[in-house]
Order: sequence, then C-alpha cells, then structure tokens
Amino acid sequence: MGKWRYGVILDAGSSGTRVHIYRWLNSARARKEASEQQLSSLPVLETKKQWTHKIHPGVSTFGEKSDRIGPDHLAELFEHALKYIPKHEVENTAVFLLATAGMRLLPDIQRKMLLAEICSYAQTHTAFQLPDCGIHIQVIPGETEGLYGWIAANYLLGGFDSANVSDHGNGHRTYGFLDMGGASAQIAFAPNATEAEKHANDLTLLRLRTIGGANLEYKVFSTTWLGYGVNEARKRFVKALVEASPDATELPDPCLPAGLNVTITGKPIEPGSSAAKGDEPHLLGTGRFSECISQTYPLLDKDAPCLDDPCLFHGSHVPAIDFDVNHFVGVSEYWHTTHEVFEMAHVDKAYDFHTYQERVQEFCSQPYQKILDGVNSKKWGKKVDEETAIEVCFKASWLINMLHEGIGVPRVGLEHMKGGHNGTKAVMENAKAKGYLDPFQAVNKINGTEVSWTLGKMVLYASSQIPPADDTLAVGFGSNEAGIPDDFQFAGGKDTLLADDFSEEPEDDWHDILSHSSNRRIPGFLLLVLIFALILFLVCGRERRHSLSSKLRSLLGFGRPTSPRSPRKKRSFPGKFFGSNDPTYERVLEEGDPASSFELADVDSDNDTSDSADGSRVGRTSGWATPQLKLGNLSEGGSGYFGNAVEQGQGLGLGPPSVVFGNAMERAGLMSRTDSKERLALSTVPGHRSRTGSPNRFRTPLKANVD
Repeated sequence: MGKWRYGVILDAGSSGTRVHIYRWLNSARARKEASEQQLSSLPVLETKKQWTHKIHPGVSTFGEKSDRIGPDHLAELFEHALKYIPKHEVENTAVFLLATAGMRLLPDIQRKMLLAEICSYAQTHTAFQLPDCGIHIQVIPGETEGLYGWIAANYLLGGFDSANVSDHGNGHRTYGFLDMGGASAQIAFAPNATEAEKHANDLTLLRLRTIGGANLEYKVFSTTWLGYGVNEARKRFVKALVEASPDATELPDPCLPAGLNVTITGKPIEPGSSAAKGDEPHLLGTGRFSECISQTYPLLDKDAPCLDDPCLFHGSHVPAIDFDVNHFVGVSEYWHTTHEVFEMAHVDKAYDFHTYQERVQEFCSQPYQKILDGVNSKKWGKKVDEETAIEVCFKASWLINMLHEGIGVPRVGLEHMKGGHNGTKAVMENAKAKGYLDPFQAVNKINGTEVSWTLGKMVLYASSQIPPADDTLAVGFGSNEAGIPDDFQFAGGKDTLLADDFSEEPEDDWHDILSHSSNRRIPGFLLLVLIFALILFLVCGRERRHSLSSKLRSLLGFGRPTSPRSPRKKRSFPGKFFGSNDPTYERVLEEGDPASSFELADVDSDNDTSDSADGSRVGRTSGWATPQLKLGNLSEGGSGYFGNAVEQGQGLGLGPPSVVFGNAMERAGLMSRTDSKERLALSTVPGHRSRTGSPNRFRTPLKANVD
C-alpha cells in the first residue's frame, strides 16, 4: 500500500455525469505525521481541477437503452479516472456512482435496470473496489445529498475543527447548507439547542472519525424539495401561463427579455413551424422583472397544509431556523445565478438582496437584441452565452423567492442583521476571515476547492477508513438514536477497514484479504469431493469397500491385498483412513461415543463465513457413520467484506445443506450400523475369529497434511 489512498465518485446528475477523484494520506502515515491538533481533525483530502471531468447527457437518458450505458457513457469516465490513479492503487480505490434528481424521476423498472447495468459494467470492465453495489451504485435521496453537502461545506469552512474560529454564538459552530439544481433543492443545518431538543426525532445522527480515531457526532436536519429546482420550477411556471390562457397562442412572459419569442419549451421559433403559423402557443418576452417575481411566488405553494408544524413551504416540515447562529452557504444555482452572469461587470460583488436585485433589474429590462449584443461582445464574461442570457431572469426571480419568501433568509441590505452589508470584495474577504457571518453567502470554491456534495461523501468514507480508538462506533449516519440504529448507513457499505489500516499487515490490500487463500487451507472443492467420496464409500457395501480398500492399498504400495482370514497386520495410514477388512472394524462402531472416536484435525483458516470463533471447521466429521459438514450460517451470509456472497453459493457449487448432504448422510449411517450389528451376531458362530484381543480404534485426531 502506497502513501496515498484514492476514491472516485461519479455524480450522476440530471444533465450529465461528472467524475471526481480525491486522495488522502493512508491512516498509518497520517497519524505518524500529525500534530496533536491534527489528530483531532478529519483526514485532509486533496483534489485537482484536471481530476474532474463531465460528460453529457445524464444517465437517466439511458432509461430505455440501459445496455448502452457502459460503452456510451461510463467508459469515458472510468478511462479519465484511470489516467490519474496509479495502477498499483486501482484495486484499493473505492468507486461510487451516486445518482440524484434525474434518476429519481425515472420509472422504477428503468431505474433498477440502469443501476444493475452500471454495477455489472463497473465490475467486469474495471478493477476498482466495488464490494457492495447496493451502497456504491445507487440513487441517493435528496436528504442524503443535502447531508453530504452539509459535510463538505463545514469541512472546508472549518466547522468541524476543534480550534474553531467560527463561533456563531451560543456554542454553535457549524454552517447551514443550501443547494439547488435543475430538478430539486436541498437544505441541511444543525438547529440551535432548543430546536434540536424539540425536534429530535426529525434529525439525522451523523458520525465522523478523526485521524486520531475519535468520533465526532452531529445532529443534522436535512430535507429536499423535488420539483423545486430551477428547470422544474420553470416548467411549472410555463404550465401555469398556458392554463391561465388556454385559448391564446401568444403568451406574455415577464421573465423573458423584451421582444424575445420562443416556444413553450424555450426553443427559438423556426420559420414554418406550428408556433410560427399560430397553430400552437408560444411565449413573448416582456422584460418586466418585478412582475416576474410576483408571478413566480405562487410556485412556492405557501398555502399548502402543514401537518407537522413548523413548515416553510409546500407543507414541508422544517425546524425553526435561528439566523443569528445558522449561517448558510449556497452552491450550484445559488452561485451561478448570483455571480456568473455579472462576472466581468461586477466581479467584486458578493450576494446581498439589495445589490443583486438592482443588477438583475438592470439586465432583464433591456431589449433582447441589446442583451444579445452584450453576449456577443462578452460584456458579461465568457460563460454567459445566449442560452444563459435567456434563462437568467427567471432563475434570478426563483432564487430570490426561494431564499427570502420560502426559506426566510433576511434581506441583507434592507433588513438589519449582525453580519451587516457585504457588497464589496473587501467586505466579502472580511466575512471569510470572520467565518461567513452573514445569514447567506453564495460560494463556489473555498480555499480553491469546489463545495460539492461529492466531497462530503468522500470525507465520510475517508474518515471511516481510520482505525477506531477503543470502542468507537461506526462511521455513517442514521436515525437520531444511540448506538447503531437499524437504518444506519455505513460510509462504505460495511464497517470494514481496508488493509492499509491494519498495522499487522501493512502490505496486504483489499484483494489480498478477500481472495488470497491461506496455503494451509483445504480448498472447498477438494473438501466436497472428499466428503462425497466418503459417503459413496459408506453406502457401497462391505464387499465393494473391501475391494476398493485392497486395490488402493496395493496401488499405494502398502502390501498385497489380503483376504478376510489372513493374519492381521498393523494398519498403515491408508488402512487407518479407509478401514481394514478385519472384522475388528465393525466392533468399534458399537463401542464408546462415535462422535469422539475420530475426526479430521482442525484446519487453520481465515474463512470469515465460519459459524465458530475458532475458524473454519468445514473439514470436521463426527465419526465414520455420520459425517457432517458445518457450513456456517449460510442464510445470513458471513462476516466477510462481501456480506451475502456465500449465501448465493452458486460459484462454489453449494446448495442448501439439507439438500446436498442431509438424507444421504443419514442413510449412510443407518446402513453402516445395521450392517455392523448383523456381522456382530456372526461373531458367535463357531469358526469365526475371536475379537477379544482386537484393539480399540485410536482416539487421537489424525493430523491431515494440508500444507
């Protein structure tokens, strides 16, 4: 195992998939080099701009052609990751594909087929570590996406540090997190002490682990609003326009620049099309931003019934937010819509309601042709193209309504707050030094690292790979209950460390632990062959057993075949193992405890699926007449990294134990004992040898050579 540990996450969003690569020091080295303060901090993750790569479209577009997701989509992403991960570390590198809103909207059967195809392709075409597809390849709920984002924001802002400089008051140190994509929006925050106690059942218990092996625990509220991302909100807005004027073919849209004509899907109107002929409705921009804000407000559904008070909007329960201590950072659309449109003209402007509304009002009131001229001259920067210019007015109105009317963020610049006004670059930098003390701040990168929920997921996973101190509980999240609740999600699928975290075997990797068999272990296939051979030997009858035994003795060079009345000789190893034709063998079956008479020596093994703490006992039998095979608790899988891999058993040639062994073994034991009693009765007939001097069978277990 090298100096670095790597992790790969594929963020499968609604519009495309982006691969992220992260790395961190392996835990042994990190502990060795850490200071006292660093031992109480989380692992330090690194990433680089060139390690990120995005392709279009999103995975959800493969819903009806799942067989093409591998070669047409995943191959490029995996190829990119392999360019930056050292070859010798690929097998130790965990890969995750976590899908968000786009996949949530797919029909259930299409979603399941896509996930299965993704898992199969990743396992057959890459060597990445993928032990549990149910955890590593999945559609994550919006609440989980928000929780990961909350981890990322606080990780970068120092909210988890022990020597925390961002004391927000009343002992509150963490930041709130807001995210908005195309289809959904999320919020995650740690309520103040009063609200946390009042709404304990609504919170998620999150557990991280420091480099020193200690736990960090937080109680976080996270929720999502599906359909409240900017693209889905726009669809609902246009639908409302159409329904308000069902007979109209020209629908005035205050959220579009004045003079712009587009279809109801936002596409240019082509000459000769149905929209151009007036056969179907189209949108006509009026460029009235104030009216746009008022018409998008009803989309919040503030009047929906609140079944669990308090609610923000759409009847969604959210504990009361104390903005004096809950300071939020917003990413994705919160950043793009507030900053990138005005990149060149107002690059020094941080978000505040007063300044932002002024700039948007100025932009959106211009005729469309003037806006188009500004786009062509790069007046608003390289990132602002015609499509962005058309969409920004609606997005800005939606963001303002979500922030201030929906979530309730105070309007900085109009409403008095402790954080004050942060309209200049100097003030913004001062806010950073204070720890972002305004109630809301849009961010994209902090200290050069993008604030992304994928970072939060990898922070959680990296901390789970640190060996715990003493009885430290597992890393992950679940219901707000003590210990490990039933719905607890382990950070990597199971609470299992990779090999570089075991000091006694620092050079072994994950594949070594799982697939490199001990040279002292009897292969399972040979063991099954031996057991079946023994069963057949017992049921084939006395004469056949005698014949087989004699031939084997002769073949192995242990003397010539003997007849039943030949003088008795000392038995060699084959004779002990397969028995002799001497009548003394049958006598042993009726003496003493058969279960303690003979058994194969215990075999040293690291088989995790054993039903005993002493290791595997697969090679054990309870006596000649009733051989048994203990397979462990196959119905529950094993304790190995793959969980229920043994349960499936097809690759091992195993069926249910009762089917494979049960009846055959019982018949074998019954026949042997019956045959023994019949021949024991013959021993009283004149002419038969006396068995008085026959020695008992040895009781010392044979030491099988399994090296």
